[in-house]
Amino acid sequence: MSFIRYRFLNLFLCTCWLGLLFAACSSSTTTPVITKHHDILSLLTVPNTHTTILPIGSLLYTYEGHTSMVFGVAWSPNGERVASASLDGTVQVWDADTGKHVLIYRGHQGPVFTVRWSPDGKDIASTGYDHTVQVWDATTGKTLLVYKGHSALVSAASWSPDGKLIASGGDDGTVQIWNAFTGKTTLTYRDHPGHVTAVEWSPDGKRIAAASDNGTVQVWDAITGKLIIDYREHTAGVWAVAWSPNGTTIASGGGDHTVRIWNAMTGVTSMVYRGHFGFVHTVAWSPNGQYVASGGYDRTVQVWSPITGKMLTNYQGHTDIIVDVAWSFNGNRIASTGFDRTVQVWTA
Repeated sequence: MSFIRYRFLNLFLCTCWLGLLFAACSSSTTTPVITKHHDILSLLTVPNTHTTILPIGSLLYTYEGHTSMVFGVAWSPNGERVASASLDGTVQVWDADTGKHVLIYRGHQGPVFTVRWSPDGKDIASTGYDHTVQVWDATTGKTLLVYKGHSALVSAASWSPDGKLIASGGDDGTVQIWNAFTGKTTLTYRDHPGHVTAVEWSPDGKRIAAASDNGTVQVWDAITGKLIIDYREHTAGVWAVAWSPNGTTIASGGGDHTVRIWNAMTGVTSMVYRGHFGFVHTVAWSPNGQYVASGGYDRTVQVWSPITGKMLTNYQGHTDIIVDVAWSFNGNRIASTGFDRTVQVWTA
């Protein structure tokens, strides 16, 4: 997760949360607004028709169901749903093709930072300012488990590839691995010298990469907690980290305005992307591993090659800071969120 999702919030949330909660509750019966810009299904259908395919970076629709900043977004594994987390204290689930509202989860007592679908798509994990990680049914919204192992806000969470474990990290400086069904903690990693801002499980389930506001990314064994790599090439806090789909490479972004691509086994940097003018808050690999999407303080989402650094598109649809981006399961769409209270879905 990003600087925006916790350091900025600590400065003002205590004074503004009650007012935001009142506003959110008073408008809870309001139907979320969806602004459609194109007929998604027809424009993304190719075979043997005269359908015109939209250019990369074309806005499909804007989801405006939240009453405040949107910090997290995630696609369901089958690509049929999108979930978004917000400062307004809700996680909202909606149809990925139409933007039609499906479900609002209100289990957290305060802002929600991260939302992640389980690998099988049945459950969702969300993290919050209330020091908890909550696991709940993605269809009914029923709370299944509330994990209370952290002593400060929880800024990040990641499911293991088999869906049995969750790793979570936050302002208490720890990354905790725990059973997604029982909540039992199996490992607590305490070697980060700063607040933990991002946590990601490797695709093979054997390692965890966690970023910190002290400028490091640490990769360690998910079973033993043994440190494998202590990556220190960033010159400011690191707010985002992502594994390539094949698990060989890591992308990390942060306060030094860069995204760095490096070897997940050796820590050797292969490329430094400098396309952003400001903090980089989020990075995400395309499902085929050929591109990286990154966004941040400059209000843009940039899609580029992790090998050459060549930019494919520079999406400028948001009117404020970008906080999170996520690719659809088939890689043809991107959802992006930010301070402008919207989730925008566009062609990739």
